[in-house]
Amino acid sequence: MKCLGIIAGGGPLPGLIAAACRADNRPAFLLALKGHADPAVIEAAGLPVEWIRLGEAGSGFAHLHRAGVAEVVMIGPVRRPSLAELAPDWRTARFFARVGLKALGDDGLLRAVVGEFESEGFHVVGIDQVLANCLAPPGLYAGPPPDAQAEADIAHGVTVVQALGAVDVGQAVVVQQGLVLGVEAIEGTDQLLARCGPLARDGLGGILVKLKKPGQDRRIDLPTIGVRTVENAAAAGLRGIAIEAGGALVLGRDEIAATATRLGLFVTGIVP
Repeated sequence: MKCLGIIAGGGPLPGLIAAACRADNRPAFLLALKGHADPAVIEAAGLPVEWIRLGEAGSGFAHLHRAGVAEVVMIGPVRRPSLAELAPDWRTARFFARVGLKALGDDGLLRAVVGEFESEGFHVVGIDQVLANCLAPPGLYAGPPPDAQAEADIAHGVTVVQALGAVDVGQAVVVQQGLVLGVEAIEGTDQLLARCGPLARDGLGGILVKLKKPGQDRRIDLPTIGVRTVENAAAAGLRGIAIEAGGALVLGRDEIAATATRLGLFVTGIVP
């Protein structure tokens, strides 16, 4: 089996992929990003590892080649650094000089990064090619079926997220009784939910809707929910979460369902 290089950002996903590789007896190597990857997750993964800064592309490619990596998966949230934090080496500086304005948007930057890996001879794969059971299935996972108001809020949320995604803004929105309480930008879903809590209206609670962007490369940055998403949604007064079936990741479906049931939320996979 081809050696898999795991470019590790934050959260638990790098560890889940490492566990899947071990279960399949697949050789794998971790390239962990300083200031983003969780040291505890990386240590528990039990794989060969090297740590680099985001601006050390030259060293990163050299580590991957030495490890015999053939395929690469990029996973886990990465906060976009300032240029001063980046401190780019010559390889990284050359990359930014070439991509120019494409680097201003998340999608443009990520596609350019994928192209850079491919120019080095690596095959970039999506997480769903490694962890297929993490893809969101259609249908209700927990809670009561959405009622008419919830269905209307979900439909409105889909329209808003698709419009935002078309201009590379975000992947999530919170809608309550037809009103958009907040949209996701660079801050991420957890901060979106924190902002929306104080804005909630009386009556039926809002819905979090998460979709991949129109035309998004499925190998990078698929929308994701986990137990913390459910907990934060409940804390914000929401009554449900709708995610794109086949286009989003669900980390720990059984735990999510149990948490949603305990907190009184529904979670459902939708086909926009």
